[in-house]
Amino acid sequence: MYVAIAALSVSEENKDAYIKAAEFMADWSMKHGALEVMEAWEAFVPEGKNTDLRKAVAAPEGEKIVTGWVIWPDKETLENAKVAMGKGEGFEGYPEGDPPFDGSRLIFGEFEPLITKGR
Repeated sequence: MYVAIAALSVSEENKDAYIKAAEFMADWSMKHGALEVMEAWEAFVPEGKNTDLRKAVAAPEGEKIVTGWVIWPDKETLENAKVAMGKGEGFEGYPEGDPPFDGSRLIFGEFEPLITKGR
């Protein structure tokens, strides 16, 4: 198992546009071998004294924190998906216009699980 995680912020007025883009990307990821995709909209993100999620993505006033992950069977499957993404494969029908968030403040990382329980 291999996990790709992202954190970003989205203005409240762009929530619907974000959901459309995220839904497209979730379907795209599943078609390219992902096992699970999860996206979550801020319900409660407390302000930290030294650091917090809002500071991490430099979220301005009026933006909500969004986080999510994609679980892949292995790193190779994700690498193959990234190659397909780089070629634009399967992006017909992606929502038109500018992305509903500032990609320069998106945090992304890939992880190997240490412990898994539950599902």
